[in-house]
Amino acid sequence: MGFTGLARWINAPSTGLELIRENIMRNHHGQLRGRWFLSVKSYRSTLGSIPGLQVHSERSMCTLTMNENVFVLLEDPAAPTRADIVTSAQNSQASDGQVFPVPPHYRTTFLTLRPPGALEQVLHQLKARWIPVRQTAPGAQRSQGGQQLSVEGFVFAIGNDWLVRVGNVVLAGGAVKGMLLEAEYLPLPVLHSQTADGTSELLSNLLTSVLPNIREAKTVAVTISDSQWEEVLWDREEEERQLSQEKAKSEGEPDHIYVFGDEGLTSEKKGDWIGVDRDRRSAFLIIGALKSEGIL
Repeated sequence: MGFTGLARWINAPSTGLELIRENIMRNHHGQLRGRWFLSVKSYRSTLGSIPGLQVHSERSMCTLTMNENVFVLLEDPAAPTRADIVTSAQNSQASDGQVFPVPPHYRTTFLTLRPPGALEQVLHQLKARWIPVRQTAPGAQRSQGGQQLSVEGFVFAIGNDWLVRVGNVVLAGGAVKGMLLEAEYLPLPVLHSQTADGTSELLSNLLTSVLPNIREAKTVAVTISDSQWEEVLWDREEEERQLSQEKAKSEGEPDHIYVFGDEGLTSEKKGDWIGVDRDRRSAFLIIGALKSEGIL
């Protein structure tokens, strides 16, 4: 797996998928590798229905099923962001030296679960206060089951270096709301962009080349900055371990008798573009793009 870029063709025509397929196979000598299918659902909490409980705003949850993994984005508008807490903690330590308490959760929580369907089963068994939010085409009958929307298309290989995924965004009622295009450059598992929004000229050029030449086509790059992604990747256990170490140092804890010699080395971190981590980043970008347009 390699470095990935995502784009949204907002006003794609009904023939857009076939036009891109013809362009890739004719002009790029691409090969069809299979189908691309993603299932997306959204939920909202119903905490406000609990008697005596004051809730400023309900929480939202979006799930995206990709292969055997389910990526879950939880958002609590009433909770602080991690960046807010870090800033407050730094100001607190600078003023009085006190350790700033860590909240039970931040505004955004991003999880990876498996197998598909397990989350819905747990919510049902616990009678959790979450209800699905279904999005259908205007005038269409609301479905009682299945995904809220899906991404349905194809996966193409261009030479040995590129994988291109293209798919229609299909609502539960069958209406198509544009397309998603994803390009993956296999030789590079990591590519740090110099731009503030994280865009890559290499990937942008490839995605542009596979689009058909249609006037007034409205396309946008779907990106995330390094600071935003750091907020998403927050690890509570790692943060608590670091806080514990800082507290021990501040209290003058004596050196431990067992020293292995590797305490100062940088711990190994997972790559953003390798294995399930690549899928995590892709899923987060797709959910973000659909939410920004009000589709989710």
